[in-house]
Amino acid sequence: MIDGQELRIILGKGIRFYRQQRELSQAALAESADISITFLSNIERGIKFPTSDTLSSIANGLGVDVYELFRHDHSPSEHRNLFERFKLDITQNVIRTLETVYKAYE
Repeated sequence: MIDGQELRIILGKGIRFYRQQRELSQAALAESADISITFLSNIERGIKFPTSDTLSSIANGLGVDVYELFRHDHSPSEHRNLFERFKLDITQNVIRTLETVYKAYE
């Protein structure tokens, strides 16, 4: 079961992930959500939790649904690992295909 602190950390990572993905500064997102930069920073660090209205404003500023901010896969290392596996799979498939084509023309 997730406690309040863990929930704040998950939310903070989600907000930071989408903000950085969209190349938004904290100032730009804070302005669009009508909150202070300090409050946004505290949310991203898992110190504070926004009201439902503020949470909705942040999600709107990021162009995502609120629930997406609580997903557990916002860690860059998780994305990097997924990308590396994907790259390896594609590379192996390309090599197999090239070998098949090469053998067909031998």
